[in-house]
Amino acid sequence: MNFRGKVALVTGASRGIGKAIARELLSNNAFVVGTSRSIEGAEEINSELSPCGGCGMVLDVSNVNSCDLLIKKLSEEKIFPDIIVNNAGITRDSLSIRMKDSDWNDVINANLSGVFYLSKRFIPHMLKSKWGRIINITSVVGSLGNIGQANYAASKAGIEAFSRVLAKEFARKGITINCVAPGFIDTDMTKSLNTNKIDALLSQIPSGRLGHVDDVAYAVSFLASSRAEYINGITLHINGGMYMN
Repeated sequence: MNFRGKVALVTGASRGIGKAIARELLSNNAFVVGTSRSIEGAEEINSELSPCGGCGMVLDVSNVNSCDLLIKKLSEEKIFPDIIVNNAGITRDSLSIRMKDSDWNDVINANLSGVFYLSKRFIPHMLKSKWGRIINITSVVGSLGNIGQANYAASKAGIEAFSRVLAKEFARKGITINCVAPGFIDTDMTKSLNTNKIDALLSQIPSGRLGHVDDVAYAVSFLASSRAEYINGITLHINGGMYMN
C-alpha cells in the first residue's frame, strides 16, 4: 500500500487512534494533515508530522466556520485531501433521562454533524479527480448500545447510516465511503479504568485482550488503498469478536 502523491486528512490526530492512523498513512507515503481542536494539539501534531511529510492544523469539526477556515487555509496552500478520516469525537455520558440537552447536542454536533460538514466540503475535489476515500471511525457502541451513552451511540449509528447513503451516491465517481468501528482499544480512556472494569470488559471479548491502536490504523490504511476499491458502504468491526454481524 503506497499513498505517494495522495493527501490524507485525519481529524482528532493528537492522540490515541487518530495519532496511530496519521502515523500509519504517513509511513505509507501519504502527505498527512492532522487536526486538533486546540492550538497546542495542532502544534504537537505539526512537530511530529512535518519532518516526515505532513502538518498539523486547528479544527473544531462541530463548528461550520472552523471547517470553512480549514478548507480556506488548505486551498491557499494548494493542499486538497484525497483521503478523509473522520476520527474526531467526544463523549458526554449520562443516563438518558438525566442527560442535559446540551450534552446531547454537543455529541451529535461533534460526532455526526462534523462528518457531514467535512464530507460535503471535500467531496467536490474528489469528484474532480475521480478518486477519493472517506473512512469514518464509529464504534461498537453504535451497534451494541451502552448504558449512559445514548448520545454517543446515536451519533455513531448515525454516521454509519450517513456513510451508506454517501456510498450509494458517489460509488460511480470513484469514491468509496466506509466505516471502521473499534471495540475497546487500549488508549488513555481505557487506562483510566479500574481493574474490575477492565476484567469485566475482557470477559466480553473472545480474543481476551483490548485492541491496539494499530489494529484500527491498519484497517483504515487498507480501506484507503487501491486494494479496497471494490469495498464500499461497509462497517468493518475491529473488536476481537466482541460483536459479530
